[in-house]
Amino acid sequence: MNPTVSRRAVLIVLLVLAVAPYFVGLGDSAIWDANEAFYVETPREMLERGDLLNPSFNDQPRFNKPPLSYWIVAGFYGVFGESVAVERLAIALGAMVLIAAAFGVGRAAFSTDAGLFAALAVASAPRVVMLARRIFIDVYITMFMGLTLLFFVLAERESWRRRRYLTLMYVAMGLGFMTKGPIAIVLPGLIVLVHLALHGRLRDLRRMMLPWGALIVAAIVLPWYIGIFSEHGWLYIRTFFIEENLSRYTAPYGAKVDERGVLFYGPVLLTDLFPWSVFGVAALGLFAWRAWRARDETPGEAARGRQLPALLVLWVAIIVGFFSLSQSKQDLYIFPATTAVAALAGGLIARGLDEAHGRWTRWTDGISIAAGLLLVVAGAGVLYLFGSPARVYAIAGAQATGWAAMIAGLIAAGLAFNRRRFAAIVTLAIAAIAVNWIFVLRALPSFTKYQAVPAMAERIRALAGPDARVGYYKMGLPSLVYYLRRPVFETFHPDQAVEVFSSGETYCLMRASDYEALKDILPTPTCVVERAPIFDVKVGNVLARQPLPELLLVTNRCEP
Repeated sequence: MNPTVSRRAVLIVLLVLAVAPYFVGLGDSAIWDANEAFYVETPREMLERGDLLNPSFNDQPRFNKPPLSYWIVAGFYGVFGESVAVERLAIALGAMVLIAAAFGVGRAAFSTDAGLFAALAVASAPRVVMLARRIFIDVYITMFMGLTLLFFVLAERESWRRRRYLTLMYVAMGLGFMTKGPIAIVLPGLIVLVHLALHGRLRDLRRMMLPWGALIVAAIVLPWYIGIFSEHGWLYIRTFFIEENLSRYTAPYGAKVDERGVLFYGPVLLTDLFPWSVFGVAALGLFAWRAWRARDETPGEAARGRQLPALLVLWVAIIVGFFSLSQSKQDLYIFPATTAVAALAGGLIARGLDEAHGRWTRWTDGISIAAGLLLVVAGAGVLYLFGSPARVYAIAGAQATGWAAMIAGLIAAGLAFNRRRFAAIVTLAIAAIAVNWIFVLRALPSFTKYQAVPAMAERIRALAGPDARVGYYKMGLPSLVYYLRRPVFETFHPDQAVEVFSSGETYCLMRASDYEALKDILPTPTCVVERAPIFDVKVGNVLARQPLPELLLVTNRCEP
């Protein structure tokens, strides 16, 4: 059998095994606080009210993001019925499109094998699987920006079909805008401009069909904004563009600036596609160096094809650089770099495997050894945190995950050291896929015991009267809205809690430590009617093996 055909057959089998966990047991785990709750409940409320124009959550307007992600889930609800599994099916299918975009970019920029490796990198990366099972909006915006990159790459590669691909690119940009806002246009536009300028091709801006692109984007974006303006004026439009975009970039939001400095995204870039990000980050430097050496190349059709790896480097560098300068930093802000990182990793691996000898083979071997050793470290970390006798959290499959990663990492490093590079790559892929299957079949079901909201909601339904006030104190538990199907209050200051408990029958979720600090100032006698352990989201506390925090259901309707 042709070695290339045999290699592709192996990669296709690995891809099938890698994508299956995205669809297994979608409804078996509870909704995650906080982001998933918004994207499962808001479409439900929109359908319940029969109003797809005005998003709402907890019976309150929710205009902090455009509505496309809500519309997608609402469409799935309309076809398949409303459930957690259905809303997760919507995001899992979005991940499939993202995987396909990575394949297309890798294939167009390098080769078919590079495309397959890029698709495998996205499909098998454990963090991508985790995100795609939590209906994160970032999967959708990464998907649309990945399509934007793909269509521009194809327009560069196949100039005789430029109009078709540029039209599709502008459609993807418009849909991205309707998913998360202007970032879906600003960043790709900046990247394309820098790409053309670096290669002395600014004249090609005339071939970018900019007026046609503006019409396409306007046709996708303006109808909803016109509808919102007709009902609410500039209020929500101004809030979205100023507070949700400009203000978040120029002022701290969430994490403090001194906690997340300009180098914050370095480790994030390594974890998004781990273990494949090790190849991707190395490829950034290698292909940037090659682009620098070829900077004086005479422009032409062939040269444009050779410029595509440099375009992928720019895609990653500008996205990471742009958000590194932001005053507000969240790790998922740079997730749209994923497609390019995967394509670069695929290009490096494919070249390393195609050469019998040379620099690319040495680089591939060395990076494979590094990736294998880092996988060993990651596996040891899982065993230390979740698989050792001194663990705080008992999560099924933790020991299997840790040992699988360590053993596979050592085998991959050994194979690469002996120059059996394809076997080393396959071993890394099998390890990542095995971790994902363990995560889906064992870890997620066992993790449910740390997701207390569904059980607390059942207890509230059994106890609370129709006029009772229900909510939470100093916590973010928006999934309570979905499980109760009634409005809930949020309080974050003791004075607010005192006011809530003064207004009649009240049920409030709070941490045990917060209740101890609060109970003596509450205006009425209170009691705890339910308690459960919860997961501590502070990584420092997990690393320090702090005892499990406890969630309490506190009420002022206590039995004598």
